[in-house]
Amino acid sequence: MTLIACKDLALIRSAPLFSGLDLAIAKGDRLGLVAGNGHGKSSLLRIMAGLDEPMAGRVTRARGLTVGLAPQDPPRHLLPLSFHAAVRDALDPETAETESWRVDILLDALVVDEDIRSRAVHSLSGGWQRTMLLARAAVIEPDLLLLDEPTNHLDLGRIGLLERFLKQLPRDCALVAASHDRAFLDGVSNRTLFLRPEASLDFALPYAAARRALQNHDAARGRQFDNDMRRVKALRQQAAKLKNIGINSGSDLLVVKTKQLSERADRMEEKARPAHQERSSGSIRLANSGTHAKALVTIDDARITTPDGRLLLRTGRLRIEKGDRVALLGANGSGKTQFVRRLQRAVETEDPELRGAASLRLGYSDQDLSQLDRFATPWMAVKQSSALSDAQTRAQLAGAGIGIDAQVAAIARLSGGQKARLAMLLLRLGEPNFYLLDEPTNHLDIDGQEMLQGELLAQGAACLLISHDRAFVRAVATRVWVIADRQLVEVDDPSPIFDRLMGG
Repeated sequence: MTLIACKDLALIRSAPLFSGLDLAIAKGDRLGLVAGNGHGKSSLLRIMAGLDEPMAGRVTRARGLTVGLAPQDPPRHLLPLSFHAAVRDALDPETAETESWRVDILLDALVVDEDIRSRAVHSLSGGWQRTMLLARAAVIEPDLLLLDEPTNHLDLGRIGLLERFLKQLPRDCALVAASHDRAFLDGVSNRTLFLRPEASLDFALPYAAARRALQNHDAARGRQFDNDMRRVKALRQQAAKLKNIGINSGSDLLVVKTKQLSERADRMEEKARPAHQERSSGSIRLANSGTHAKALVTIDDARITTPDGRLLLRTGRLRIEKGDRVALLGANGSGKTQFVRRLQRAVETEDPELRGAASLRLGYSDQDLSQLDRFATPWMAVKQSSALSDAQTRAQLAGAGIGIDAQVAAIARLSGGQKARLAMLLLRLGEPNFYLLDEPTNHLDIDGQEMLQGELLAQGAACLLISHDRAFVRAVATRVWVIADRQLVEVDDPSPIFDRLMGG
């Protein structure tokens, strides 16, 4: 049974987001929605939820359809409410009065502790706010559940819980999840829609298989376009020859034939469609200034503690050598971020337990991109971090997806993806030979994640990274360190660690 059908939908903002979109969601569908940052995913979800209208086309919903939408950020009116009250607020007043127990059962399923339930939404971390928004969407027992970037700000444990929760939804409940988390999409979807300005493509496959099918489709379309344009060129050449012969011989028949060939070439050229070219959110490029030192970082059984001195872990004796790409894994609160901060400080000051080579040049980015906070605008960030001319600064920022107007606006007005690309640009301008990256893919779309992967591989610079992005870690890491039982140990395969951290 079809729950919702979209016919010939179109939406244009500063540029076309999608057009001619046909999409039907049936009971039990699990659809992954994929597109770059700012390319229409959230808008399509809001249209499907009935909160916004398309510029063209129509949406038909099954009679009595209940839709639950979990947006990226909590609405303003929920911020002063407690977690529990914010979820209860999603129920209609009569149900909230007589069946508020539904909230408690759901929060038990989502493993929300009592102290979290009583805290105000505005005081919660981004991860807990995401969990609250999911609970609001699910507590109304929807026929169609719409999730907008549901894994953002979640650690691996919460992502694992989310995946299990979604797999346990009633079989008739349909799901549409817009996400940049490739492993999550593979774990929960059986269909994938690649949203495009025109000719969006829907495959009855989870993300990884659908991505291969998309690449094959685009390659075939590119070959077809090249063949069509060769035929157009041949027709025009033939028409030109006949035209000359017809003029010289005075043959009306050849003139007519020339016109027919030209019109045929025109029709063929009008119908030919080139292969899709993704509109980039901005490029990511890194640098590697190089070093002759073999060991960039030497760690001598360091004690990593909380700010108040409580022991989190002991590192043992380890080295990070030239070309190593080390992924640091561990449960939330195990000490990953404290270890990275200690290592950052050790590079800048003397630390007998963590030592950087004399030639080490550090590029550091934290998960909140707080390194950007000291700059007023993107323009000032680049000018204060480099010796680039004004023209070069404009070009570098534009290449990172930050347009002329945004270059001189407050950094706070940038999207998450733009901030991430600006942070990567500043890293490159510092010409490091060692990168320290805490959740570097948090704000990047799939295109940006793959650019960052490619740059880390191509540049060969050493790095230590913290990430909950399983696909990113598997693609990039040459070594894996795990915090377990307050010890830092090296493992060969991250998969069992991912399974354990996700509760699988």
